[in-house]
Amino acid sequence: MVDQLRERVAAMERKPARQAVSTLPGLADLVPLHAGSTYGVDSASLALALAAGASQAGEWVGFAGCPDFGVEAAAELGVELSRTVLVPDPGEHWLEVTAALVDVLRVVVLRPPATVDARAAGILDSRLRTRSAVLVVWGDWPRVEARVSVEESRWTGPLAGSGRLHERHARVVVRRGARPPQRAELTWPGLRVEAPVLAGLREASG
Repeated sequence: MVDQLRERVAAMERKPARQAVSTLPGLADLVPLHAGSTYGVDSASLALALAAGASQAGEWVGFAGCPDFGVEAAAELGVELSRTVLVPDPGEHWLEVTAALVDVLRVVVLRPPATVDARAAGILDSRLRTRSAVLVVWGDWPRVEARVSVEESRWTGPLAGSGRLHERHARVVVRRGARPPQRAELTWPGLRVEAPVLAGLREASG
């Protein structure tokens, strides 16, 4: 594994920032990922979804500050667990741990343990550009390329009694600075788009 990660370091140093990073088909048009950028999400399911495309494409991904990491949910979305690094509780050294992960992994998901200031964010921003990696933050972050949130969510499954829930349907909204928000209906675990992306839905109807 160490040799593989060393090879990853050498490969990432040769890749330019802003290079497209593989994204699941259901998210590719809604929130395409680019190396050197940070993306914010508000749920574990979205964090997994943004990391899954790169993992399926053969990249290494990592999760820091996620003690309740859902192995089964990750596998259902296509995350290759053999190429996944998990640091459940980086503690007070979360910034150093995340920077180290960014050095060797293509996509890193971080759930910060505390409020993050611009200085800490800037350190990782610089590292992301140097290593051509992507950071997905589950929580608040000073500067992000895009922020992805779940507005509405429902599950389908047994109508009564016990049984396993089959699919999750959610309306997802993507916000990028001052641009009108984009919305789409998505379905998990296969993560397909049920409806086309809608721009400024609420603003237009208001």
